[in-house]
Amino acid sequence: MSPFAKRLLAWFDDHGRNDLPWQHPRTPYRVWVSEIMLQQTRVETVVPYFLRFMEQFPDVATLAAAPQDAVLHQWSGLGYYARARNLHRAAQVIVAEHAGMFPDERGALEQLPGIGRSTAAAIIAQAHDAPEAILDGNAKRVLARHAAISGWPGSPAVQRALWAEAEARTPATRCADYTQAIMDLGALCCTRSRPACGDCPVREDCAAVRQGLTDTLPSPRPRRELPTRTRWAACLRTAEGVALVQREQDGIWGGLYSLPEAETPEALEDWVFAQWPGATPSANDDGLQHSFSHYRLDLRIRPFDLPAGACGIMEGDRLIWYKPGTSRAVGIPAPIQRYLHDDKDPGNGTNR
Repeated sequence: MSPFAKRLLAWFDDHGRNDLPWQHPRTPYRVWVSEIMLQQTRVETVVPYFLRFMEQFPDVATLAAAPQDAVLHQWSGLGYYARARNLHRAAQVIVAEHAGMFPDERGALEQLPGIGRSTAAAIIAQAHDAPEAILDGNAKRVLARHAAISGWPGSPAVQRALWAEAEARTPATRCADYTQAIMDLGALCCTRSRPACGDCPVREDCAAVRQGLTDTLPSPRPRRELPTRTRWAACLRTAEGVALVQREQDGIWGGLYSLPEAETPEALEDWVFAQWPGATPSANDDGLQHSFSHYRLDLRIRPFDLPAGACGIMEGDRLIWYKPGTSRAVGIPAPIQRYLHDDKDPGNGTNR
């Protein structure tokens, strides 16, 4: 076992997180769900989602048999919804092709939707205590600093260097504890800003500490200006609810239910008037801004007053009339959910 691993494990025994819900019991299914949820999401955010998800889908067979709407509903608010769609598809593959049993080899796991090299390794290491190197965001930060590896961790050359460090340091024993330890070190000590180097068990031979590079490593992603994409959406409210349309499966918010959208206000009004000729647009639009990884969304929401009996028109699988607390559970993007739960009059779509 490397000196790095020995010191890290000794620190973990005293300071590591040993009470996370997916550790008790630490089954492949629970580890897998937690690893997918933890991608680009903090532990404290994930825990309540994980607990609710396990209540609804306690095993892979239950998840595989569930409708996608139910899965996306439990995921609403976590973001990066492709993770939920991939989780659902992977569960169906595990049931159909692996008799409901999780593969215990990294190569087989990597064939499942949404599982890459590090996630597959984390599942095997955590669930089977097998020696597999991981490279999640926390591990990248720890290794980039300790070995003074410069460059953005997302670039292929830096990735190769970080994987080499990860593999060289991963021990043959206590691998489940080691993988949790390096993630905990990144989350608790070796943080993005103001790292607690004085509390770090591997600070004595940390190259970043010696060279004064803790504030600059790992190197940030090269800056680029995010484009803004403007879309128009209709808020069609009645006493029975608001009209939501299920989005296509691919792309941002794929498979979720959201407000009907169009590229231009004219196209939006044409669509609304084609379904509800008596609809009346509001004089004032609402605004909603949301940033994704590749662009900023400027969603301009136009409320409409609808004629009596509007709820009987176009109701079907792709369009529903949604009323929080009473309608069937569906996945709704968090920004849209916040907008719908704002203090609005359900009858006319205007702020009280």
